[in-house]
Amino acid sequence: MSNVINLNQFRKQKARAQKRAKADENAVQHGRSKADKALDTARAEKSRQDHEAHKRDDE
Repeated sequence: MSNVINLNQFRKQKARAQKRAKADENAVQHGRSKADKALDTARAEKSRQDHEAHKRDDE
């Protein structure tokens, strides 16, 4: 005798697997490491400081 398969469970498992695969793909595509984020923050702060340093006092 064959096993009985619940098609609702099978459908939901398949959908979960597809969502996980898509999430993993997006994480690789759009994810940034902590070091990359820190580097961007440091560059933005340096740029802000350089801009502030060139301001005139009478403004």
